[in-house]
Amino acid sequence: MSRAEAGGTRAKQRGAIWLGVAGGMVVVAAGFIAAYFAVGSRSVASAATTTPTQPEPVRGLAPQNMSAWLSRDVEVKTANGTTKLTWAELGIEVDADEAGRLSGGADLASLAAKGSLPVRIDRDKAIKVLNELKAKTDKAPINAYLDLEARKISDDQSGLGLDAWGSLPRLAIAARTGAGSVELATVAVPAEITKTGLGIDDISHVMGHYSTRFPVTDRDRNFNLKLAASKLDGVVLKPNEEWSFNGTVGERAEKEGYKIAHVITAGEMVDGLAGGTCQISTTLFGAAFFAGISIVDTTNHSRPSAYTPLGFDATVVWPNTDLKLKNPYEFPIVIHYVVANGEAKVEILGKERPYDKIIFERKVLEESPFTTEERLDDEIAQDETSIDQEGFPGYKLERLRKFIKNGKTVKTNKWTVLYKPVTEYIRRGTNPAPDAKKAEQKEIHSLKPPTGEEFKMAQ
Repeated sequence: MSRAEAGGTRAKQRGAIWLGVAGGMVVVAAGFIAAYFAVGSRSVASAATTTPTQPEPVRGLAPQNMSAWLSRDVEVKTANGTTKLTWAELGIEVDADEAGRLSGGADLASLAAKGSLPVRIDRDKAIKVLNELKAKTDKAPINAYLDLEARKISDDQSGLGLDAWGSLPRLAIAARTGAGSVELATVAVPAEITKTGLGIDDISHVMGHYSTRFPVTDRDRNFNLKLAASKLDGVVLKPNEEWSFNGTVGERAEKEGYKIAHVITAGEMVDGLAGGTCQISTTLFGAAFFAGISIVDTTNHSRPSAYTPLGFDATVVWPNTDLKLKNPYEFPIVIHYVVANGEAKVEILGKERPYDKIIFERKVLEESPFTTEERLDDEIAQDETSIDQEGFPGYKLERLRKFIKNGKTVKTNKWTVLYKPVTEYIRRGTNPAPDAKKAEQKEIHSLKPPTGEEFKMAQ
């Protein structure tokens, strides 16, 4: 074969090869195109035959299930017992965001077991309900107090108050775990008056007592007696404490409620504001005397009193004439004062008195006669008379207080007491007219002069 023929043969072979390659590529391309249209056809067909659907609802969180759960009764424990409310009433509601993130198949039981129930607290609603519960269930504290009639001290007791804000975390935990009960947070509420604050720990003994009588018909005077005594009942005197009647009772003024009644002024019985207060101070003086309380300052009346023995009284006048006492014992004492049924009665309570007996002795040192004065009245028939005030002698007395222990006098207090003579006032008529009025005979409460030179009382 010539070189020319050989070259032509190789050229034909190369052309056949390129033609085969080109044909293969065409076949492959045709396959890709066929595959593309086949897939596209299936997608179109699928889109044509399938309708869109909502996600399948979570079985345990179906709206009706959550509504039923929020309506369940919950036992709510407070300081004053238990009550039943629903979770919804307690301000618990579904947390929509958290519920939406849960996968299908979750249910309430499994969520509750993990403490993951999708709920939240409406704080405003919860606080409102908790405050309503607080108003109904709080236990108020009980103050310590002196039971003076029973002569014992009642101890204080703390109260319990619902802590509304502190209860919110407990509600949240209980709600997320689906608990059947929840114990709300409480705080102790201390009493305002404690046993320590009373300043006394023993009132079981009557250390001294005294009583005076008064007519129940004089209502205004009786009112004054009760008003003044009410300010003294329960007063505690600490060891070595000095105490003032005026400082405790205060001003006896109309603005304080006192009324007009009989008082002694300049030796004469007249009507005056707060009449009767001196009977309150005198009765207290008597109880303090027999209790062995120190008498720091006392003034007797300008004339004797009908309700107490001569030499055993203590007048008070606001603000300067006072009755002052001092507790000489190493333990506190308390005044117990009762005014009722025509009797004013005082007890000094505390620990047992360290003396077997305390004696009041009175000795008359001097007696002075009284004078008589006439008061002329031109409205009363001539020579008609009546007694405006009965006279009474004056006295100088020695008052003794003796402290007896094991049959012996271990201490004696001594005072000199003076009573000026009480002038007798006689009203005499000067009207000569035949129709002039007669003299009015007033009721006279005669004071009895002391019999003998000595007088004793003891407790």
